Amino acid sequence: MIQDSLTSSFNMSVQVEFDGQSFLLELSQASSIAIPMTFDSEQPNHFGADKSQAKAIEGDDFVGDTRRGGSCNVQSISMVPHCNGTHTETVQHIVDQPVPVGDALTSSLTSCYVLSVTPVPASTTKETYHPNLVNADFVITQKALEEQLSPADLDLMGAIAIRTLPNDSAKTSKVYGEDEQPPFFTTEAIEWLSQSNIHHLLVDFPSIDKMYDEGQLHNHHTFWNVPAGSHELTDTALVHRTITEMIFINDDITDGLYWLNLQLPHFQLDAAPSRPVLYPLTDVSDFETDLDATLNRDEQAGTDHE
Repeated sequence: MIQDSLTSSFNMSVQVEFDGQSFLLELSQASSIAIPMTFDSEQPNHFGADKSQAKAIEGDDFVGDTRRGGSCNVQSISMVPHCNGTHTETVQHIVDQPVPVGDALTSSLTSCYVLSVTPVPASTTKETYHPNLVNADFVITQKALEEQLSPADLDLMGAIAIRTLPNDSAKTSKVYGEDEQPPFFTTEAIEWLSQSNIHHLLVDFPSIDKMYDEGQLHNHHTFWNVPAGSHELTDTALVHRTITEMIFINDDITDGLYWLNLQLPHFQLDAAPSRPVLYPLTDVSDFETDLDATLNRDEQAGTDHE
């Protein structure tokens, strides 16, 4: 529930209620966790897709480039949202029926927990995946997630944003392929997340499934509750859920509770480039304690002056 700001001095904050506590949502301290799309420079890439490109429109006596004598800049772009950077997808990614990403959001703001996990070699866990794991795989396990967040706390969240460790800026331009395969969730990990109340899952790798998984996308099917191998949208499918992949969470964003604004274009497609934005929260009780202390000091100073 969003309320009016506490005071005019906090005109860049609003008050939100979460699990019976009041927090100030600091609108002036927004942090984008999208990877900037630089069309003429390095960019992340997955699965060998063509790089995203932008070029000036040309026709007759018009050129959409002021550097070439044009009256204004007008560019056409080409890209593969699933492979060229930060993107959000709906269940339409795996079913025949339309569930457009542009219509996916029921609320512009929701709670989001940021957590950091270290993928482990598949050979070091008893957790599984379908198809079978190989020793070269690196996976995010249910055990690693449960060490960071309890099921009860998970159920309170509208979204989860996962940062893998080690965390370095190379993620913003990494080209994933046969020799650079990203980590992914074990079956147990995605089932644990799927059994919660979260609506939005955000990760800093290109896919919640293994890169070469024989086209099964087992984790996607589990998260959206679509039977394995099926492309039919049933009444039990969790169509309100989205998956956002290839985010980048800077190290100055600490693990913990935030408010998320998942910004999406109104594309009538299964996926689109997206810009998730995190807002830090301040416990109102901390603010009120500081305010009371300040008032008490001012009152004492006035008494001493008399």
